[in-house]
Amino acid sequence: MNNLIQSFLPSIETELQRVVAMLDTPRTRPFHEMLTYHMGWTGEGAGPEAQGKRIRPLLVLLTTSACGANWQLALPAAAAVELIHNFSLAHDDIQDQSDLRRGRPTVWKKWGAAHAINVGDALFILAHLALLELRERVPPETALKAGQIVNDACLALTSGQFMDMSYENRATLSIEEYWPMVAGKTAALLSACTHAGAALGGADEAACEAYRDFGHYLGLAFQVQDDYLGIWGDSALTGKSSESDLVTGKKSLPVLYGLAKKGPFARRQAHGPVRPEEVPALAEQLSKEGAKLFTQETADRMTDLALQSLRAADPQGEAGEALFELAGKLLNRQN
Repeated sequence: MNNLIQSFLPSIETELQRVVAMLDTPRTRPFHEMLTYHMGWTGEGAGPEAQGKRIRPLLVLLTTSACGANWQLALPAAAAVELIHNFSLAHDDIQDQSDLRRGRPTVWKKWGAAHAINVGDALFILAHLALLELRERVPPETALKAGQIVNDACLALTSGQFMDMSYENRATLSIEEYWPMVAGKTAALLSACTHAGAALGGADEAACEAYRDFGHYLGLAFQVQDDYLGIWGDSALTGKSSESDLVTGKKSLPVLYGLAKKGPFARRQAHGPVRPEEVPALAEQLSKEGAKLFTQETADRMTDLALQSLRAADPQGEAGEALFELAGKLLNRQN
């Protein structure tokens, strides 16, 4: 991993812990423990694997630095986007009834749904308190712009989640309806990271738009690739069963492509939930109908658009190199 990225990670953790420590008071210490557990800092299995990759705060800091500004000015925004991401995960786990998150019991599984909802709410509020601290580091109008970018992304995030949940019970769904869902659910926050980072870095309007587009297409490519891995990924690498997306009935891009073909795959889907033992044959059928190639080509197209946008932004210095490296790792992952 790039040396600059490695040097940013400890600062990100310190900033996140500082913000979350607002709840470390005698009366709320057990509540604080729930947050530190969810963030991967405490409890059984705590550590880097439980914390996640911190991609979003890295994108904020690298973008700010690549625009020629001091990345430390953007630390509150970096913390904010990671806390918002974790707020969404805490609530997603309840909505999806997920027992595990990064190999550990989820907050709702340990403490119940009511506490987990409150944990998500607290993370969301702490994120916005962190954003307010930008006023002490950058001009007020810049801090306000960054806050607006992040809040717009939050609204898109919840809209995307609504579409994702409402699509679960839809028998028919077009590929055209897929893109607004993933633009909100996955791409919006990544786009806000690069857009806000550019704004805090003092980039001009054209560069801000290029960075925003980079994050947007990065998010779309990431989601399409995730959809690919959800059916054809190596479970030893992804850490989850490759049958999960077909068994759970997720309306992923390859599934929607197969449904649109109205062939054997679509006919089987019309007869109810898929059983685990059917998955290998159904995955092969999807591939025969062209879904595997279509999904890979779509991921490649979104990847090209992301890298074109990043080149248009013209990131500078070691941070610019690190952005290209980080994008490459995200866009060519196997898990």
